[in-house]
Amino acid sequence: MLNIILFDSDARSHLQPLTSTRPMGELRLGILTLREKWEHRLRGSVSYITQEYLQEKYPIRIEAENLVINGGIIPTEEICRRIDALGMGEALLYEGELVAARLNEAQFETLIDDEEVRELQGKELESTISVTRIEHLWQLTRLNATAILDDYQLITSGRKSQPVSPTNRLIGPTQNVFLEEGVQMECCILNAHAGPIYVGKNAEIMEGSMLRGPVVIGAETIVKMGAKIYGHTSIGAGCRIGGEIVRSILFANSNKAHDGYLGDSVLGEWCNLGAATNNSNLKNNYSEVKLWDYDTQRFEKTGEQFVGLIMGDHAKSGINTMFNTGTVVGIFSNVYGAGYQRNFIPDFSWGGTDKGYRSYKFTEACETAALVMSRRNIPFTDFDKAILYHVYDQTAPFRSWEK
Repeated sequence: MLNIILFDSDARSHLQPLTSTRPMGELRLGILTLREKWEHRLRGSVSYITQEYLQEKYPIRIEAENLVINGGIIPTEEICRRIDALGMGEALLYEGELVAARLNEAQFETLIDDEEVRELQGKELESTISVTRIEHLWQLTRLNATAILDDYQLITSGRKSQPVSPTNRLIGPTQNVFLEEGVQMECCILNAHAGPIYVGKNAEIMEGSMLRGPVVIGAETIVKMGAKIYGHTSIGAGCRIGGEIVRSILFANSNKAHDGYLGDSVLGEWCNLGAATNNSNLKNNYSEVKLWDYDTQRFEKTGEQFVGLIMGDHAKSGINTMFNTGTVVGIFSNVYGAGYQRNFIPDFSWGGTDKGYRSYKFTEACETAALVMSRRNIPFTDFDKAILYHVYDQTAPFRSWEK
């Protein structure tokens, strides 16, 4: 099996808090993560070059032959065909930035030690091949529609869907609906005219739910009665879903189980939105949305009119929480209280706009994480704890009340 090593590009710091706890290759877009896309298309196995504090959980695997690939690039058939044709010691560049290189073990060690392999033969990627790089948080929801279509074609080609129960109402082409083994779904409305609907293994779509493609429901996810899920939405494995969702991405094991609106938003893993949590994704004056950037430490123009909520892993909201247009919530934040919340809520914050914030004690956060993850039979490891402590320490300057 081909050994693929994904490395984080310089854009990683702009993609926090989603990349605070994972390499770029673990970002979800469409049906699959970026890692899974590369593994499917190149028929290989991925490991990572990432930040030192993440490397123990995501170790590098070095073999006699290695394909080193920029983890921020979305793989396409064209790019993968060109990468597959690389000879040993050859590299592809795009606008001077490394796309991919095929290296033996010695060359790889040299690259890691010196960040340069002198004998490497670098060639600029042909202009006929388009390249999409993930460099900003707001790109994820904008790129999701195309990603769902590409992934759907990739993973369902040549396969047969489980049958759709006749109690459901299907609108649109039958080939645009794919149910994996074990799906439970009765008395639902599926509109696949505008794009495909993919439902993962053992997912349950309760009666009265309405799905308008392109929509992805991950394995083991439960969609509760009467949910309204609009197009360009991807929901990862093990989630609990209810209410209204539009053009959003939820990573694995996150919950938006109650009524409330979520639009143009991205939630990391282990997030939980309390009942009647709502977010705005459009300003009242219809102007361009700005979004907090961890790297520049200021609000940056997005060039977008629709931007909702970006929430890092293990963040939570209380009932009736209201999030403003273009809000970034750091990992392990617990947000609650009356009125609209701040547009940037630092990592490990506890509280809300009306009564102020305090810091979420690190030991308490770890205890909660262990309890939450145990409900899905997933252990909270020492690696996880070390990652969280690094983020806790590095984000302390944003928690102004600690000074």
